[in-house]
Amino acid sequence: MSEERPPGIPETIATYLRLRGLPLSRAAKRKRRNRGDPDGSQPFAKGRDPGTLGDAITALTTASGWTPQLEREELALGWEEIAGADNAAHSHIETFAQGLVVVRCDSTARSKQMHLMRANFLTRILEVYPDAGVKEIRFFGPDVPTWKHGFRRVQGRGPRDTYG
Repeated sequence: MSEERPPGIPETIATYLRLRGLPLSRAAKRKRRNRGDPDGSQPFAKGRDPGTLGDAITALTTASGWTPQLEREELALGWEEIAGADNAAHSHIETFAQGLVVVRCDSTARSKQMHLMRANFLTRILEVYPDAGVKEIRFFGPDVPTWKHGFRRVQGRGPRDTYG
């Protein structure tokens, strides 16, 4: 068999070329005929247009279950749209956990003001980002330093509200 092959061509390629030239069997002809409608292979036929990149990404995120996480990320990026420019300048979203959004504010007064507007914020979030899974919002003031050094200390009134 190796005598029939031209010089310089590997045996695998020669075998492929030889088998390619053989006529199709009856079963292969039937399979090719039943493979589908011939209209589907025509150019400009219905259903031949390629899908958009946005549709492909949407299908990927839906199939992978990434939609809630992406909605939460969009919420964090669009916090100014929800809270307003002034409130967003003095607060930021710190964490998301099981439907709870934790917002850290610059001052305790700002935290209390935003706490009073919590229902408006939650309504707006549910309108704009329904798949984020947000059920509750909590507002916290700034972190204050502690004076509790060591295991022996005197109990007192504490630092009070001096940092906000």
